[in-house]
Amino acid sequence: MIRFLFRFIGLICLAAAFILGVYDGTKSIAANNVYLTSARTLWELINAASLAKLKPALEPYAGGVLWDPVMVSILAAPSWALLGGFGIVLLVLGRRKKPLIGYAR
Repeated sequence: MIRFLFRFIGLICLAAAFILGVYDGTKSIAANNVYLTSARTLWELINAASLAKLKPALEPYAGGVLWDPVMVSILAAPSWALLGGFGIVLLVLGRRKKPLIGYAR
């Protein structure tokens, strides 16, 4: 059941990454310049209030190091790459195990 959930969410993330890749590509072709939608921009479009609550929640840990170099670099990454990587990780975690050959069960 949990493997099915991992595969389902992974496929949704890969589909969203593909859509965002096409969106960035068409926007770049139309403007004759490279445009990449960052994860911060996507998160602000979806729910800006939760992004504003994230910084005060993470700053007390590890002396502020968890927010500034770690989360700032994650939020600056292209959204299609972030969603695609997360989808691939979920698909690998949810894959079926290979049957053992030559072992009696």
